[in-house]
Amino acid sequence: MSLNSIFQFLVPKDKKFFPLFEQASTNLVQLASHLHEAVNLPLKEREELFQKIDELEQRGEDITRQTNLELSRNFITPFDREDIHSLITSIDNVADNLQGAASRMRLYHVDKITKSIRKLTEINLEACQNIEFAVNELKNFSSTKKITIACSKINKLENKSDDVYNKAVFEIFENETDAINVIKYKEVLSVLETATDKCKSVASVLEAIAVKHS
Repeated sequence: MSLNSIFQFLVPKDKKFFPLFEQASTNLVQLASHLHEAVNLPLKEREELFQKIDELEQRGEDITRQTNLELSRNFITPFDREDIHSLITSIDNVADNLQGAASRMRLYHVDKITKSIRKLTEINLEACQNIEFAVNELKNFSSTKKITIACSKINKLENKSDDVYNKAVFEIFENETDAINVIKYKEVLSVLETATDKCKSVASVLEAIAVKHS
């Protein structure tokens, strides 16, 4: 058992890091939800949601900075400092990619939203919801099984995302004759698929924390 783990039994319940983790995961779900909503709207009606996504991504960065600041200020943490940094950073990486997908749709004026894009935003939303659930369970380390179940769901969603992405890219090259459209759609699909990869990275961090405290 590490020195930090021993001290955890001797100090009051954490009131700094867990709230920040929960804020970050809730913010992530809101961002993913706005993105999924946006791709189900006509082009002219997406701008307001895209602006909200930008604001949420910035809020996520602020939460990440605050978490790292608390790490520099506090000697005692609820679990390993490296895991805290990895968790908040990996959550922020998901938000970055989801915002990146929205930014590309706006920049490239992607009018027609394909079924594959909608499906990938749906998969990302579900993965983010599982991240939020698992993060909320971190406060209760006696319930690590719930965390591992949520992480298993995220891993399955990432595999599903790979299948959707590969099929979508094949169909683009098979059916699209406009080279510019090929670039546009492949770019958006790629960032959405990367976002799901980053969700899997969050799951890996959560599973590692759960194993250490099981």
